[in-house]
Amino acid sequence: MAGSLQDQLLKIGVIDKQKKKKVQHEQRKDGNKARQAVKSGKKVDPQTLVDQQQLAQERHDKKSRDLELNKQRDAERAEKAIVAEVQQIVQQHSIVIPKEADVAYNFMHQNKVKKIYVTNEQQRHLTLGQLAIASIGERNLLIPDKIAEKIEARLASSVIRIHPEINASKIISNDDDPYADYEIPDDLMW
Repeated sequence: MAGSLQDQLLKIGVIDKQKKKKVQHEQRKDGNKARQAVKSGKKVDPQTLVDQQQLAQERHDKKSRDLELNKQRDAERAEKAIVAEVQQIVQQHSIVIPKEADVAYNFMHQNKVKKIYVTNEQQRHLTLGQLAIASIGERNLLIPDKIAEKIEARLASSVIRIHPEINASKIISNDDDPYADYEIPDDLMW
């Protein structure tokens, strides 16, 4: 990066041209006072030097705070952009649930049990892991598994996926369990 710090800040948009000119003017003014004091043979007051150093330190601190605030704003903007992108992907690829869908499918999202009504075919695809549920705000929509992978790469908290192999591994086998011989179906209704 070539150029002064002011030029770099101006280039990225942190400061504007007026602010840059004002700072340059103040620096010239402070420098001229010090040079005039040296030329005239006067002793430079130590308090004046301390005040100038404090002002320079305060300016530097303010610039640091401003840069930190700008980084936070940029991060917030990036997060909003990701959410908007995920919403757009979900809207484009969501699977239509017919109005006559009468099978209640229960799932967990953010430690809450939620329900979505689907058809028998959609329920089967959900239990096989071919479909996933995208939670956008208060809406829960069905999306294909491939699209769910893309969304998880951007915003994993908005996708609820049911994996049959994971469900089978969650079952804890106990030798004393009297129901160990009975298989629990994946599509068990609550």
